[in-house]
Amino acid sequence: MKNTVLTLQKQKEEKDKIVMVTAYDYTTAKIMDEAGVNTILVGDSLGMVMLGYEDTLSVTMEDMIHHTAAVARGAKNAFVVADMPFMSYQTSVYDAVVNAGRLMKEGRANAVKLEGGVDFAPHIEAIVKASIPVVAHIGLTPQSVNAFGGFKVQGKDMEAAKRLIEDAKAVEAAGACMVVMECVPAKLAEKISAELAIPTIGIGAGPDCDGQVLVYQDLLAMYGDFRPKFVKVFANVGDVMREGVKAYIEETKAQTFPAAEHCFKIDDSVIEKLY
Repeated sequence: MKNTVLTLQKQKEEKDKIVMVTAYDYTTAKIMDEAGVNTILVGDSLGMVMLGYEDTLSVTMEDMIHHTAAVARGAKNAFVVADMPFMSYQTSVYDAVVNAGRLMKEGRANAVKLEGGVDFAPHIEAIVKASIPVVAHIGLTPQSVNAFGGFKVQGKDMEAAKRLIEDAKAVEAAGACMVVMECVPAKLAEKISAELAIPTIGIGAGPDCDGQVLVYQDLLAMYGDFRPKFVKVFANVGDVMREGVKAYIEETKAQTFPAAEHCFKIDDSVIEKLY
């Protein structure tokens, strides 16, 4: 069954945890979809895990549209959320609506995600008025890494905690259908989740959010040696891939691959006539 804003909202009401995972291409999206995830995030994290950038800031609208369209073709049941990249919405409410529209029309997303709380409530409201579902993102917002001075837990003191609560309520009031909370103390995330009517999705925000999201390269141990505190490895796919490629190299060099069963035949008489 296709996941929608209504089915995801129902999951929160029934306390059925929402499962979100990233994907950036058709093949991976198809695998995630067949596994049964509720929603797929085409994150601007693709800048780091797919394109090799140091952060997400260099990702363009064209990058996001290209990858989102591929994911949408592979996801038949999952709700596809596309990140709005850096400077695609910060410049004006008008730009926010236009670029959100491109992700829906050209990328075939089911919703867009943007970072920011109170300050971006007008952008969320305008996008929602254009009949585009919006997922908000508060707490640690990676596009603001330079302003934060690094990747740090947010909302740890009284003032910061109150600001996060205000952000969460502001994006809900603006019409967001879900909110991602990243690197937020678990008890604070639990409080926010209880106070909001819309689903909350945690990444480094404890078990009491309405759902969880992870970058698939992290949960499958495919990306680098650094592993954030909030990541759990569920399968060592990176090791399996390396072992498989090494075996391919060894058999190719040893001339045991391709074997007879991998080859196509031709009648010897045809070959004889060629000489």
